[in-house]
Amino acid sequence: MIIDGRKIAKEILEQLKTEVASLGFKPKLIDVFVGSDPVIESYVNIKAKRAFETGIDFEIKKYPQDVLEETLVADIKQMNSEKNICGLIVQLPLPKHLDKQAVMNAINPDIDVDMITSVSLGELFTGQQKIMPATASAILRMLKDLNIDLRGKHVLVVGAGDLVGKPVTFLLMQAGATVTVANQSTQDLSSLCLSADIIISGTGVPGLIKPSMVRAESIVIDAGTAESNSGISGDVDFERIKDKVFAVSPVPGGVGPVTVAMLLSNVVAVAKRRM
Repeated sequence: MIIDGRKIAKEILEQLKTEVASLGFKPKLIDVFVGSDPVIESYVNIKAKRAFETGIDFEIKKYPQDVLEETLVADIKQMNSEKNICGLIVQLPLPKHLDKQAVMNAINPDIDVDMITSVSLGELFTGQQKIMPATASAILRMLKDLNIDLRGKHVLVVGAGDLVGKPVTFLLMQAGATVTVANQSTQDLSSLCLSADIIISGTGVPGLIKPSMVRAESIVIDAGTAESNSGISGDVDFERIKDKVFAVSPVPGGVGPVTVAMLLSNVVAVAKRRM
């Protein structure tokens, strides 16, 4: 079974459009983009398109690659108080001369819809979050659409990054799953994959998850993205795995569209708290 992320995202966005129309004001989402990576720019433009379709005001704030950290931090602190602001995100990765967490912590936690500030991460890790990180939330929504009860399931999370691995691990634990996390130092990844009911991979290493590493009962969620000559690819050898497993998400068209929808859902959730 192929998990159709675009279909799931469409359902979420249609519901959000109705909710936004009943707010009485137009919520605003600001996306801070440093540099000029064409892949990231394309992703930002997709978010802008979906936001406008949903009725959310979307503004891109672009900065040169060599922007000073103090300039960026000061500007973000000013953005926090813009009219109708209900979401502020900073596009990752940032140039190496910028302290990522210092930049993220300039965001007011109340409008941190990416759940990336230290305050938001603390709430997540203690189970006190009001919203959920978009990519992790997207993954759980995809599993929900498969009618998967996570309680007692063995889930292998491949990768321990800030946007996928870490947040999805904590949400899975909150849902009652038994979670194993694999990183670059993990030995015998293949055996771990074969023992898992669900594999979630977000490393950005193309073809990392091979047919020999999955079973007929496996559910495989590919949250990895990497640029290649043939376009965007994921962590999973999709063409050779899709007919072997119970369910697998493609790249593109899997986690990505649902992540955008869940990000906008977070914006709407913030807007509702302000009514």
